[in-house]
Amino acid sequence: MHPPITIALACYNGARFLRAQLDSIAAQSVTNWRLLVSDDGSTDGSRQILGEFAASRPQGQVEVIEGPRRGSTQNFLHLTARADPGGWLAYADQDDLWHPGRLALGAAFLAERKGAAIWAARTTVCDEALIPIAPAPHFPGPFGFRNALVQSALPGNTILANAEALRILQAATPAAQAADVHAHDWWAYQALSGAGAAIRRDSAQVLLYRQHPGNLMGRNDTARAKAGRASMLMDGSFAGWLRRNQRALEPVAHLFLPENRELLRRFGQMLQASGPEALVQILRMRLYRQSRSGSVALLGAALAGRLRQRRQKSA
Repeated sequence: MHPPITIALACYNGARFLRAQLDSIAAQSVTNWRLLVSDDGSTDGSRQILGEFAASRPQGQVEVIEGPRRGSTQNFLHLTARADPGGWLAYADQDDLWHPGRLALGAAFLAERKGAAIWAARTTVCDEALIPIAPAPHFPGPFGFRNALVQSALPGNTILANAEALRILQAATPAAQAADVHAHDWWAYQALSGAGAAIRRDSAQVLLYRQHPGNLMGRNDTARAKAGRASMLMDGSFAGWLRRNQRALEPVAHLFLPENRELLRRFGQMLQASGPEALVQILRMRLYRQSRSGSVALLGAALAGRLRQRRQKSA
């Protein structure tokens, strides 16, 4: 029997879809779980739905806490800090629908690992009514710190981390909160790959990923989505995310493997470099994204000076 799994669900005005997600959690073939919900100030009946679900479950299996009310990423970081450090951690979105084996697949991988390990998988992209549209892209790997520095490649709503990995994340959480990182799953990938955790991204599709106007992060495989992400590479948004990530990782670099501490130091220098120099440094560090086109776009943004963190002008 594996340690208990804390399912960390960030909730905010999710009443339209929340019940279906809760029912899919209750239907998991793995039963040794505890649901921890951080509600970020819902006003739409979400709390009533959560209360009814909690009443239908064994006492203590469901706990609802108050969220920080600083957005989704901060809510997930808040949950990470509150998870049982002796157990495992699974992140959950409020509007997905899990397949019954979602946790079991990850647990089978983690049960064979010694030391920190994290598992993630694919989703099935669906419309608002959960009618499948397409499988999410499958990334071939390899998965490691040289990729994590420049790409979020582990879908947060599929992640399962073991206790050793969770303790690393909890040690790194305060710095991530202070830096206001862009995405909790990207940060988790960076922190754990930096620390040398075993990483598996399964090709299995383990949940229905609902697309609707309220999605904070939608699908990324359409031409429109790819164009939008390309524009973020060039308009400075991506550079800002990289710098926030850097600020979150620097205070916890002592948790990393020596070669990754050095890589993080060099990465920080690259973020201050001119376009041509940034390109050279990325090539020397052998940073990469999970597709050739993505890596080419990264190099193009570096050459154009779009990864450079501009210094703030003094008043």
